[in-house]
Amino acid sequence: MENKTTSSNFIKNIVIEDLKSGNYKEIITRFPPEPNGYLHIGHAKSIILNFELADEFKGKTNLRFDDTNPTKEDIEYVESIKEDVKWLGFDWEELHFASNYFEEMYNRAVLLIKKGKAYVDDLSAEQIREHRGTLTEPGKESPFRNRSAEESLDLFERMRKGEFKDGEKVLRAKIDMASPNISMRDPIIYRIAHATHHNTGDKWCIYPMYAFAHPLEDAIEGITHSICTLEFEDLRPLYDWTIKECEMENKPKQIEFARLNLTNTVMSKRKLKQLVEENLVDGWDDPRMPTIAGLRRRGYTPEALRNFCGEVGVAKSQSIVDSQMLDHFVREDLEKKTPKVMGVINPIKVVITNYPEDQVEMLDVPYNVDIPELGSRQIPFSREIYIDSEDFMENPPKKYFRMFPGNEVRLKEAYFVKCNEIVKDEKGNIVELQCTYDPETKSGSGFTGRKVKGTIHWVSAKHAIPAEIRLYEPLILDEEDDNEKSFLEQVNPDSLQVLNGFVEPALKSAKPQDKFQFIRQGYFNVDPKNTTEDKIVFNRIVPLKSSFRIEK
Repeated sequence: MENKTTSSNFIKNIVIEDLKSGNYKEIITRFPPEPNGYLHIGHAKSIILNFELADEFKGKTNLRFDDTNPTKEDIEYVESIKEDVKWLGFDWEELHFASNYFEEMYNRAVLLIKKGKAYVDDLSAEQIREHRGTLTEPGKESPFRNRSAEESLDLFERMRKGEFKDGEKVLRAKIDMASPNISMRDPIIYRIAHATHHNTGDKWCIYPMYAFAHPLEDAIEGITHSICTLEFEDLRPLYDWTIKECEMENKPKQIEFARLNLTNTVMSKRKLKQLVEENLVDGWDDPRMPTIAGLRRRGYTPEALRNFCGEVGVAKSQSIVDSQMLDHFVREDLEKKTPKVMGVINPIKVVITNYPEDQVEMLDVPYNVDIPELGSRQIPFSREIYIDSEDFMENPPKKYFRMFPGNEVRLKEAYFVKCNEIVKDEKGNIVELQCTYDPETKSGSGFTGRKVKGTIHWVSAKHAIPAEIRLYEPLILDEEDDNEKSFLEQVNPDSLQVLNGFVEPALKSAKPQDKFQFIRQGYFNVDPKNTTEDKIVFNRIVPLKSSFRIEK
């Protein structure tokens, strides 16, 4: 696969040393999402890291769903995650579900109880929090901590049989209530949840906690390097304790790296879900969303995401990346593969008064002179055309070289035209520009009589295809004084602008997810959700230019 990350990083160095020392004979990684929402761009970084790392060392990567919480999980999320991984260009060696290991996890929990390493606790969730202590004060032992193994085994079996209500009892690991690491203060490893599971149905009413299940899953699958983000660093002692005390044969190594943080971007599935549930966006795949599904619908390419993640790299310390950096890689990738076409976003009508009323010229124009294999198309030119309203000013400032009264500009691939008259409605709004053209100035004719400084794009009014154009700005406003603001107060009310424009007739056959560069406007993608046989919708992927630069 192209775009592999070959640069060195601390995780890769660990892998090299582990292989060299013989700690592991092969590298097996995994991507282990919880199916409780759609994946976002932060997950894309993790997917790319795990798959490319294993691939570089001729290892393998599993896809595993950490489905240990039936109250938040859904098969819809499972299928969306599979699609996202495939779209990014990867395929898993094996597909697993944590829920397929529930019986073994239960047996390992029984083993812990028999060893005196776990006990059933009757304290409520609130009481357990009160007993946990603080960073400066040790925790307090539960009055049920010293239950006999026999009693805890009996209660744990009855928990499995459904004899108790949700929250009535939990199973806790018996470690150290005075540990400086709060995660080691007798963490809960099983809880009661009378909920139907998407994979196991109603077979279980007790479910393992993520921190207990995850290391067992890694060990069962023979994962060598369990790569996760920094928020799991404090859980690494519990990860290792679980592997050891559950007497797992395989001993994976947990390694933490800094998660991806982007400006103007929500990187929390909980908050993304809130946006969806409160109808602030058009679903998980809204083109403003940083979900992989949303980026795909907007028109981002997997190559751009892989290149972006490669440039960001893998670090141990947290940092925030400018979201414009991602846009840079999108432009860089699309520039190499997209046809250039003409689309008018804010149309204003132009009548070329000295052009024959019934005449239509067909101009043969290449899609992209830098990509000859894309071929060419026929663009009709006629007496009435549309131009973008931003290409005309009635009273322009100095150094404005586009259309204004008395000025001459070139219509791209066509002729010089001069604006002679402005037609306005009763309210003073411009409804039409009347111009004349010079038939001697046709593009490609070799005309050298005079030059003009401005070239503008256009479409033939009679032949243009109506199109809905959607322009996007960041969904979230990053502000310096946002500490007192709630998340929803930072949602940008101007993140979406819907316009009705026109595109050249060659785009009539465009299909969902086809991508184009609209000359002087940006890169656009045919929306796969709202485009119909009767209406074509374009999402602007990114504007054409940006001040952002990658330092080499």
